[in-house]
Amino acid sequence: MSRTSRNRLCRSLRGAAVLSAGGAFRAWGLALNRNQTAARRTVARAAPLRIATRADLMETSVQPARALRGSPTAPGDKSISHRAAILSSIAEGTAVIENFQNGADCRATLSCLRLLGVPWRWLEADTVEISGVGLAGLSEPPNVLDCRNSGTTMRMLAGLLAAQPFLSVLSGDASLRSRPMGRVIEPLRRMGADIRARDHNSLAPPVICGGSLVGIEYDMPVASAQVKSSLLLAGLYARGETTVREPSPSRDHTELMLQAMGADITSTNGVATIRRQQRGLKPLSLRVPGDISAAAFWLVAGAAHPEAQITLSSVGVNPRRTGILDALRAMGADIDIRNERLSGPEPVADIDVHSSTLTGTRIGGDMIPRLIDEIPLIALAASQAHGETVIQDAAELRVKESDRIRTTVRELRRLGVDITELPDGLSIKGPTRLRGGRVSSHGDHRLAMMLGVAALLARESTTISNSQAVSVSYPRFWEDLKALSGP
Repeated sequence: MSRTSRNRLCRSLRGAAVLSAGGAFRAWGLALNRNQTAARRTVARAAPLRIATRADLMETSVQPARALRGSPTAPGDKSISHRAAILSSIAEGTAVIENFQNGADCRATLSCLRLLGVPWRWLEADTVEISGVGLAGLSEPPNVLDCRNSGTTMRMLAGLLAAQPFLSVLSGDASLRSRPMGRVIEPLRRMGADIRARDHNSLAPPVICGGSLVGIEYDMPVASAQVKSSLLLAGLYARGETTVREPSPSRDHTELMLQAMGADITSTNGVATIRRQQRGLKPLSLRVPGDISAAAFWLVAGAAHPEAQITLSSVGVNPRRTGILDALRAMGADIDIRNERLSGPEPVADIDVHSSTLTGTRIGGDMIPRLIDEIPLIALAASQAHGETVIQDAAELRVKESDRIRTTVRELRRLGVDITELPDGLSIKGPTRLRGGRVSSHGDHRLAMMLGVAALLARESTTISNSQAVSVSYPRFWEDLKALSGP
């Protein structure tokens, strides 16, 4: 599409600032719906159908475990996999990424990159080869970029596409279209990006008419690695410097990877500054560490179960992600970290966890960004701890795949937990012997897996509906749970 045609199309969209399955983009919307329907059918066929899973109802029944023994392998880190794919796509050369997290979210990123003209192929089930097209090599997509349920895909690509000389549209499922995009769009517009979206530029899908950007200094109101990464990607192309300051340091995988690829970036104490890239990024082949957010399910299971001994190998232990280890240790968990080493720019280690006597604690402040995804799991651990655990400063949980504060309270209460919803967190009193029953994941992958672990601790069978949600980040979760709990 020529610049004139693109500008004319952008102007035609500005009045409504809305894209949906209808209107001027009805054909795109219908194609997107067809793609999502096909994806759901694929997930339904490929979902783990174990532990008395009923595929027709997408629910899984889990029996209490007498003991937990084993060494489950955590899937590749989802955050690092997203970033490795996106950054490799604009590098000069080919990168091979081993242990790539091949759940639905990261596959959504790969699908979007293919529509942007980036060649990639699977070498093995978890090894992907990406042929970078360079900083200026992306091409206008022929269709809406379907991010499915992946907020990381949408927010990071928004920053990258804001600087490209073509029109692009990012959309996804109903859950993603209800999650906040204004926190990304507003600073990108300050950089000169031409972006319009629903509800006064606050909700997806965003319409991006890419072009020239100017670096800014931006103080983030809430710590968010996704927003930070989006602005840093835009900063690769912007004139001058782009500086992002966080109120609390969030995960820094983007900064570490950009540094390893030769970007002109500095990062220290929650402040990242990037300058326009004057030469091509070097391709970075790497082995993705095991995802500590996935390993966390087995850490909590091992610490909370009375008969448990679990070993996890090659897990990422980036200090910006190890809040779960600090929280469990504060509760008295018996955790041993050994064989620490580097995998590319990221630290990894082996972790042992044993049955523990847990006590309540208080969690908040700067620790929250380091364990934001694990808070529902910490609530479960707290239900087995002596005393009260209070979690605060976690209002960000309300805009995840579900309102994770409300859904965690609702589902754990069904299992008998004494838990109270706070405006920005949770209060849990324990210990409680979980009673089992019927619960729902609300389509949230982390809630589904937390409830699966809860079922291992209950005194009766537990049935989790919408259990296929685990395919987003840990497709073999139910198989690993079964192997850990034995026959």
